[in-house]
Amino acid sequence: MDKNEDAQVSNNSDAGRYEISLDGKPAGFAEYRLKDSRVIFTHTEVDSAFEGRGAGSTLARYALDDVRSRGLQAAPLCPFIAAYIERHPEYQDLVATD
Repeated sequence: MDKNEDAQVSNNSDAGRYEISLDGKPAGFAEYRLKDSRVIFTHTEVDSAFEGRGAGSTLARYALDDVRSRGLQAAPLCPFIAAYIERHPEYQDLVATD
């Protein structure tokens, strides 16, 4: 992320998604379903106007850090979240194994 960008990420639990905005503009989201002790990531999307600026990585990191802080596991059905976890082994312990 560019140092001048103001990234805001939040968990919109009513909508079942983590949302990111850059410089006050909606930039993307990671949809999920909560089932038992799992956060099942189903779809991640970053607006094409914000691609290549790290919004997706910032969003994934925030979402996975939130999953960890809540003592839950992640089920990365979404290819983007799955690939992020693959590239960042520090999150592999969050992946639900059953």
